[in-house]
Amino acid sequence: MAGRRSVLHFLSSLPILGAMPIWATSSQSSALIQRKIPRDPTSIIPAVGMGSYQTFNVEHDVIQKNNLLEVLKTFFSLGGQFIDSSPMYGHSEAVIGELIRTISPRPKWFAASKVWTYGKQSGFDSINHSASLMGKMRADKATMDLMQIHNLRDWQIHLPTLMELKQRQIIRYIGITTSRISQYSDFEKVMRQHQLDFIQLNYNIKVRDAEERLLPLALERKMGVIVNMPYEKGRLFKLVKNKPLPTWAKEIDCHSWGQFFLKYIISHPAVTCVIPATSKVHHMRDNMQAMYGRLPDDNMRQKMVRYFNDL
Repeated sequence: MAGRRSVLHFLSSLPILGAMPIWATSSQSSALIQRKIPRDPTSIIPAVGMGSYQTFNVEHDVIQKNNLLEVLKTFFSLGGQFIDSSPMYGHSEAVIGELIRTISPRPKWFAASKVWTYGKQSGFDSINHSASLMGKMRADKATMDLMQIHNLRDWQIHLPTLMELKQRQIIRYIGITTSRISQYSDFEKVMRQHQLDFIQLNYNIKVRDAEERLLPLALERKMGVIVNMPYEKGRLFKLVKNKPLPTWAKEIDCHSWGQFFLKYIISHPAVTCVIPATSKVHHMRDNMQAMYGRLPDDNMRQKMVRYFNDL
């Protein structure tokens, strides 16, 4: 199988059929894969969400915004809800909020962003600003679904603020994030010392360090897990370029390398949601198919790793 672009070229001409996956051939494969939020088990979110790093950082480009609007419509039509952003991502929060306000009927979505600043007042102001940009203000009060501390920046100051805002029902859930293995030790300490609803970390079939301590700890502490960098910033596709997808991938309703990588992630029992980022409609369609059909069990996951490592 060739690279993702050539494999998925034909997808751009296919219609979107509600929440039915392109590959669906049975009632089993058309079931949406969702996950309970561990500390709020009455609430569920779809297992594949959307990141916005680098992809939504546009401001005045009408053509790019129109394209991103189609990306969002595709995401929602195929069952997506969870959208993650950050002040670090330039204009992403504002563009997400602006585009979602143009979609009718207004989709049900889960808004997640981050605090990426120093100081208590600056953090509080940042939370309100993010909520305003993303369209999550009601009666001048933030109503964010999830606020996270970006890469642990000034977490000792921001975490008490997040806890207070959660208690006041201004934020539904709170968490911390990292995309750096070098932060794992400090990340683990925060997880052990504080009650968090979510953690966000980097994890994929090549970079599996989180499997050693952080993912088991999240299960133990009943914390939801959001996974960033599922494609290792696109490097995974370079590693499998012109390499064949194994024929046995059909056993887990997997039809592309993108789905192969995502299904490996969301099949881990600790993972709540994975958030690949894209600015291409056909890539979004492919990403969302990982949220349908069968998932690998432990034996299949090991088989997937062996196959990938041997390429």
